[in-house]
This record gives sequence, structure tokens and C-alpha cells, in this order.
Amino acid sequence: MAVRVVDASEQLEKKIEAPMERMAVRAMDAFEKLEKVGEGTYGKVYKAREKATGKIVAIKKTRLPEDDEGVPPTTLREVSLLRMLSIDSHIVRLLELKQGENKEGQTILYLVFEFMDTDLKKYIRSFRQNHELVPPKAVKTLMYQLCKGVAFCHGHGVLHRDLKPHNVLMDRKTMMLKIADLGLSRAFTVPVKKYTHEILTLWYRAPEVLLGAKAYAAPVDIWSVGCIFAELVTTQALFAGDSELQQLLHIFRLLGTPNEQVWPGVTKLANWHEFPQWSPRSISSAVPNLDADGVDLLSKMLVYEPSKRISARKAMEHPYFNGLEKASL
Repeated sequence: MAVRVVDASEQLEKKIEAPMERMAVRAMDAFEKLEKVGEGTYGKVYKAREKATGKIVAIKKTRLPEDDEGVPPTTLREVSLLRMLSIDSHIVRLLELKQGENKEGQTILYLVFEFMDTDLKKYIRSFRQNHELVPPKAVKTLMYQLCKGVAFCHGHGVLHRDLKPHNVLMDRKTMMLKIADLGLSRAFTVPVKKYTHEILTLWYRAPEVLLGAKAYAAPVDIWSVGCIFAELVTTQALFAGDSELQQLLHIFRLLGTPNEQVWPGVTKLANWHEFPQWSPRSISSAVPNLDADGVDLLSKMLVYEPSKRISARKAMEHPYFNGLEKASL
């Protein structure tokens, strides 16, 4: 699949642009902020209540890069695309957009999303802190929904490019899973602050990206899905590097140092060096409590050569998910 990236239609852009132009500086008067629930690469996230209805929502507040025309058209395109994709039940729903200004006169964009009570990072941490494992049925239920949401995005030619437990939201009562932060890496080209270890983790990044590939496609997300899968099973990050080099070495220690035989073209990538040579270990050694079907699926996600990785759609058909009531997910 080509790297995308679908341009949203002009009609969708106009739907986004028109209400934004009408918003006053006091854009958020309709909402009561309840608490700050997070801070990501592109701004702060608040839990809020809509005053008219009492509905609880999540509001992402971000400062926009501006050009001479105001809000950049790339931002409008990506946000309109996000609204279009959020018709899927496994993509967090964008309810509305509001535009305002801060005291310095800079444009602020407020994205109002449906509220989800937790994310996979917090969910996994709750088990790890109690020295427990996530029940196998819960892992399977969550993973199927994650594959389904990713398959929907890829089916529309859209990559996430930064999938990690922090931006996979869920409702703990219903076990409903939804992907968040889709498209924001392109909509907001200038991060609010410099990346930190917490905000932009390397742990879920595909090896072709770490090695400096100039073009990449849907398999980058599949690698991330595989890393999330392993973490759900063990409650520990599979590859927890603190630099790009360390991240690669963690991967190589488990999967073996790649070469031209297993990954044609790898030695031509920009960040390729002469790395230490490791032989591949069994993936089951890293996820000892995962059943054989699960290990098979994980191994198909963590393949070096991107074109050989399983697709999200094919993953949904894998025997690992047999026995799930898929129609209800």
C-alpha cells in the first residue's frame, strides 16, 4: 500500500472551515472544564461537561501553526479526514471543532471528542502494579478491536504512524476500544513542545523507521500493533529502548540481527551500521504465557521485511481470534 495519504474532499473541508470561521474568542463557553487528563505532543487534553446537555467529553486544545491565510489548509484536510474516519466504531469520535484565540492572539483549535474513561497504558499498568496478568479473553477482545480499527484506517489509505498504548482508548466497563490521535502528526506539523521520552516513545516504532527509511506504508502500524499485543500479554514493554540505537539493539536481540537474506535492502537504509550479530530467539520466550495461535499471530506482525508483515485485515481472520463473538465487537 502506498503511503497515502488520502486528501479529504473539498466538501468535507468546507464543512469544517465554515463553523470554524464563525467561532468567537470565547469558543469554550459552552463547556465546563472538569480536569486535565493528559498532555500529548500536540496539546493538552481536558475532561469537560457540555453545559447544555451535561454530556461528558474530552477536549484537545492545541495551538495551530499559521500561515498568511490563518489556519493552514493541511490542518483542515487532516481534521476533516479525522471526522470522516471517526464514523467507525473503533476510531474515537470527533464531535465538533471550535476555534478561538489565546491572550497572545494566537489561533487555538479545540477538538471535542467523545470521552473514554481510560487507555491501554493505564489499563496495563493497573495489572502490572497488582502483579497480575491481563485475562487472555480480554487480550483477545482488545486485540481484535485494535486490528479492526487499524484495518478500517488502512482500508481508507490512512496510516496512524504513532500507535502506542497511550493513544488506544477504552471503556473498562464495556471493553470497547477506540484509536485516538489519528492524523494529528500531519494536521499539526509543529509540536507544542519538544518531544520528551514520555510523549514520543520509541518502543512501538517499526525498524524501517528507526533505520531511516524514506518511504513507508501500512506495515509500520502493524509492527506497533504487535508490540502492543506483547505488552498486553506480559504487562511489560517488549522493546523498551531509550534511544534509537538502543531500540534497534533490543529488537535485534530477540529477532536476530537482520541481513540482506531476511530483509532485502536493509543494509542500504540511511541509518544502517555494522551492528552486533545476534541469532533469532523464539518469540514465545518473550511472551511465555501466550498460546500457540497467539505466538503465531505475533510472529507474523513482527517480521522484518515490511511487505511480509500480516495485514490488519488478515490478522482479523487469524485462528487466534476463533471463538470470539466478532459480530458484537
